[in-house]
Amino acid sequence: MKVLVIGGGAREHALCRSLSLDPDVSELHCAPGNAGIAEVAELHAVDALDGAAVAALAGRLGAGLVVVGPEAPLVAGVADAVRARGIPVFGPSAEAARLEGSKAFAKDVMAGAGVPTARSYVCTGPEEIDRALDAFGAPYVVKDDGLAAGKGVVVTEDVAVAREHALSCGRVVIEEFLDGPEVSLFAVTDGETVVPLQPAQDFKRALDADEGPNTGGMGAYSPLPWADPKLADEVLRTVLQPTVDELRRRGTPFSGLLYAGLAITSRGVRVIEFNARFGDPETQVVLARLRTPLAGLLLAAATGDLADFPPLRWSDGAAVTVVIASHNYPGTPRTGDPIGGLDELAAASGADGGPGPYVLHAGTRRGPSGEVLSAGGRVLSVTATGTDLAEARERAYAGVSRIRLDGSHHRTDIAAKAAAES
Repeated sequence: MKVLVIGGGAREHALCRSLSLDPDVSELHCAPGNAGIAEVAELHAVDALDGAAVAALAGRLGAGLVVVGPEAPLVAGVADAVRARGIPVFGPSAEAARLEGSKAFAKDVMAGAGVPTARSYVCTGPEEIDRALDAFGAPYVVKDDGLAAGKGVVVTEDVAVAREHALSCGRVVIEEFLDGPEVSLFAVTDGETVVPLQPAQDFKRALDADEGPNTGGMGAYSPLPWADPKLADEVLRTVLQPTVDELRRRGTPFSGLLYAGLAITSRGVRVIEFNARFGDPETQVVLARLRTPLAGLLLAAATGDLADFPPLRWSDGAAVTVVIASHNYPGTPRTGDPIGGLDELAAASGADGGPGPYVLHAGTRRGPSGEVLSAGGRVLSVTATGTDLAEARERAYAGVSRIRLDGSHHRTDIAAKAAAES
């Protein structure tokens, strides 16, 4: 099977890496890709938001499956354009992708499905904003209604900061603060059958100890030794299946990857948000542990055959990923800096006799002499597996120590607490 992946971040590199190891994949293509993806897939220059261009590329390649990675192309209807050509595509329609594209729409769907979530108000003006902030009190949770690349959420004790962010968003969702640890749970669905993957936890704040500004994610780990072993089953029953059923009832069936961001509160599981695609950086650790070949799973979802797909197989070990970000991220990042240590890390991988760390590229490009340069805020995800979190974490940070990128920063505490307690 020929597979085309749309996107160019670390999530797409993780998808391409897994697909490149799948014996059922005869050719792997990616558009537009990045410097790291180029090592496992043939790259194509295409506007990922142009559905007609993506569909035409898939047709020329004879793709048997198109996988749309990022949220913006999904909301723009790229999956619809590919489906219209009769090509199987993993990713929801533009209408169904509103589950991520509009926080207000997601809240309405959850209300219809009876899904537990935070109480909230949708606000469009200063008076509504002030009433909502006053109603909930601190900590204030303010979410841009639209897509914001993982950085549209502000959680703060400062009402002035909350109000400023709300006013800058136009249409905004203000909701009650949910206590308790957060969990990311992905599920593959064909619009009827829902298959949950293994849960993961990511780290949104830029600095250690969850300090600093919100980011798109600075690292992740899986599994969660502190979580209830039945968590995925509970979320399937109370969140995922009801949401998929509600969308189908509304005439907007959701086929693709449904991502539930959850808070494990003192009152039970609550949904923080939905995404309509694989999350970054959680994808890096979830796919590192998946033993079932990926292409067949995604194709079954794309063709409506998920009910007949065999149970998923997982490794017994753990995975940790650490994001290396460029200077000034999550502000305006500095780009164009050379990245050193990639070859050394690859050469040393597995030197201790176990599976060594590997690098998934997020914001990179090739320079005029073939050198790898930074090209975004989150630049690399260094990922490793191990028999447990402590070993996976040790290997991941050993890989991080080999990377040289001027001005870069990373968190030093990814999975530290979970590894110490497991």
